[in-house]
Amino acid sequence: MNDPIADMLTRLRNSTSAGQATLEIPYSKLKSDLAQILKKEGYIKDAELVNNEGRQAIKIQNKYVNRTSAISGLKRVSRPGLRRYVGATDIPRVLGGMGIAVLSTSRGILTGHDARKQNIGGELLAYIW
Repeated sequence: MNDPIADMLTRLRNSTSAGQATLEIPYSKLKSDLAQILKKEGYIKDAELVNNEGRQAIKIQNKYVNRTSAISGLKRVSRPGLRRYVGATDIPRVLGGMGIAVLSTSRGILTGHDARKQNIGGELLAYIW
């Protein structure tokens, strides 16, 4: 697998459109941090680490409001073939502030709002709304 973040976002998009309550994705620290940001921002109910036959996985519980997913869209921005980096002043606002931009910075995985507040830029991973 060349792009594990795109794989995670695709699995999340597919599970929410299918109306599934939970999904499991293979564990990595980057995906775990991304899941914690989604939980903190209120896009998913919970994300926990589980062991599946000796392999670690992240179990994500999707959040639904009136039978509609809290996540209406996901977009991978930086990808292995074309990396996108932004400075602290160039961090985009997603849907006028209704969504979040997720960045990989020197201080870890942050939302665009937190990165602007700390005045640091980084690799623009994804947009979530």
